[in-house]
Amino acid sequence: MSYMLAMNCGSSSLKYTIFDAETMQPIFNGLAERVGAEGSVLTQKDCSDGTKERNETVLKDHYDAVDTMAQMLRKAGINLDDIVAVGHRVVMGGDKFASSVEITDDVIETLKELSPLAPLHNPSGIAGIAAAKKFFPNAKHVAVFDTAFHQTMKPVAYRYPVPEEWYTVLGVRRYGFHGTSHLYVSKRAAAMLGKDASECNLITAHIGSGASIAAIKNGVCVDTSMGMTPTAGLVMGTRCGDIDPSIPAYVAERKGIKIETVQTELNKKSGLMGITKCFCDRRDIEANKDENDDCKLAIEMEAHNVKKYIGSYLAELGHVDALVFTAGVGENDDFLREKFCEGLEELGLKLDKEANKAALARKGVGETVISTPDSKIKIFMIPTDEERVILEDTLAILNGTYNPDHLKMAYSFASQRTR
Repeated sequence: MSYMLAMNCGSSSLKYTIFDAETMQPIFNGLAERVGAEGSVLTQKDCSDGTKERNETVLKDHYDAVDTMAQMLRKAGINLDDIVAVGHRVVMGGDKFASSVEITDDVIETLKELSPLAPLHNPSGIAGIAAAKKFFPNAKHVAVFDTAFHQTMKPVAYRYPVPEEWYTVLGVRRYGFHGTSHLYVSKRAAAMLGKDASECNLITAHIGSGASIAAIKNGVCVDTSMGMTPTAGLVMGTRCGDIDPSIPAYVAERKGIKIETVQTELNKKSGLMGITKCFCDRRDIEANKDENDDCKLAIEMEAHNVKKYIGSYLAELGHVDALVFTAGVGENDDFLREKFCEGLEELGLKLDKEANKAALARKGVGETVISTPDSKIKIFMIPTDEERVILEDTLAILNGTYNPDHLKMAYSFASQRTR
């Protein structure tokens, strides 16, 4: 039996799923948390029956996390020599990688060069790759980039109006993130519409703790809300989203703190956390909205922010076939989905409130139409599957069938008209 492994190294975490290489069905998945901190733990779930094994151990770094993962897989009966390919989610590919690639020494060197653009994520990704290459030496290793899907943007969308040297020398431009998610749901939306992806204009909203919206024209990304970093764009759980660019320098000077401290606060203490002062989880915010004015304000601010992006992308695209909600909030928060669509009826978006209330992925509901029959623009809830994209890109590179043009790539999920 042969296996494939999908790995996602966060700044302090490691998520993974191991698949049967023949059926592409998941066998085990796991999550290592608090890597490099006290209280680290790795939990592995058997996908066949849902049973979990919890390993509380010291994970000093991502090497330790991959080592522990390998031990747990071996204990569960997986022969590590039978792992034929490992797909690695890499956050920042910059403008160097517009598609998934086999990982070579040159690729790793380029990822190191790009690390200043993603200092919290690329170093951990590189460490995970190095460890995986040691523990799974028989496998082909593939990098699948968060940024690749957005590389079809034109300069009008990705350039910033800043000195040219910032762009040409320092790489200051919009890159966008959550690319595998936007790719997956755009293909599924096209299937639900009964059209080829190249014929579809879509607005895809990946709303989770991190959040981004993409404008997709004729199947390819033409704009997205996140920028050079994942801090830009929408109000998020702990990230600020779009703010006046003069604010960080002003705060650093007035408080007498380093700019790095300001950046940390913009990423870890802002967004919904900054508004409510205590919550970053929408469930907590909604539970307290009636008696906590800060929670009520946070909800209104997020809805206001999302609607501004939807409106701007409607203007940018002209004709839109569908608006798609995905990720943790997009798939499971009917209250916020209704808030996001409220008042957009004149723009062609009419939400079916009853269908919306029923469309909850956490209750086992799959992709669903949540717009009214007379809505000019369809509204979909589509559960994302980023690991499926990683798996299929990796398998195609392994088999020599990969096409870097995703419109020509034979994704299994793109051809399924019904599920």
